[in-house]
Amino acid sequence: MPEQVDVVVGGGGGFIGGHLVGELLAQGLTVRSIDVKPRNMWYQVHDGALNTVADLSLLENARAGVRGARQVYMLAADMGGMGFIENNKAACMMSVLTSTHMLQAAYEAGVERYFYSSSACVYAAAKQTEPNVEALREEDAYPAQPEDGYGWEKLFSERMCRHYTEDYGFTTRVARYHNVYGPHGTWDGGREKAPAAVCRKMATAVLSGDHRIEIWGDGEQTRSFMYIDDCLYGTQMIMKGDSGEPVNLGSSELVTINQLVDIVEQIAGISCERSYLLDAPQGVRGRNSDNTLIRKIYGWEPSIGLADGLEKTYAWVYDQVKRSHR
Repeated sequence: MPEQVDVVVGGGGGFIGGHLVGELLAQGLTVRSIDVKPRNMWYQVHDGALNTVADLSLLENARAGVRGARQVYMLAADMGGMGFIENNKAACMMSVLTSTHMLQAAYEAGVERYFYSSSACVYAAAKQTEPNVEALREEDAYPAQPEDGYGWEKLFSERMCRHYTEDYGFTTRVARYHNVYGPHGTWDGGREKAPAAVCRKMATAVLSGDHRIEIWGDGEQTRSFMYIDDCLYGTQMIMKGDSGEPVNLGSSELVTINQLVDIVEQIAGISCERSYLLDAPQGVRGRNSDNTLIRKIYGWEPSIGLADGLEKTYAWVYDQVKRSHR
């Protein structure tokens, strides 16, 4: 590996990481993109990056990965949609090795700034029991009652960042992502999130002529969804900012899953008969992002409307479904 780079992106072969690598390269930065997956399984491979396959849960690989970097974006984690994280709690918890070793290695290497991608899954479940949920504020993560498995790993790793700052003066930044979606993401196989899953089901209905789809739960559970472009802008803004406290990075546009399906139906130009799988994984009953803090600190919040983001996402997913049906 070249000894000096501007930025390292851990998890650069993933959905958000792949988009972030492309954005950083477009800014003229040198980027080392690292992921554990074989390169042919990366969501995006950018020729201008130093693309490296390595298991960052191993401390020696983390040390080699961050060597000579000014900044590190740590996005690497074993995760997926609700169906995955509810059924793979141990695997999600094992990401703590990657999170801890990357933090340790970055500090040892003298990295100037370290960004950690946390999740809305850190929030206490007792705050998310109704569809008309009150938007989650950053302080609602405590007393701790996060999503079992994945949420605990994220909350622990947030605390590690905090203590590296308090004990060693290491500059860390933490964003709590709320349901990021967009093109070039997982759209089938069990790890996909609700927007991609609904887009896939709708595209399949269009292509097959069978206008019947399944919805996990009763469809009245609520969420907010952030388009990838807002995520990229907010991530870099928080990295460059002066606040070391975890901050929500998510849309405040709350919708039910049924409303999400309504929007995709309008985009696809069809109406589907819906069957509801009440015993399927569906997570908390309601979750939304309170953006008071990000507006106060940065004077900005994610603003790309769900309908606009879904239109682009559906077009991309439709192409993938069509290609897979040939």
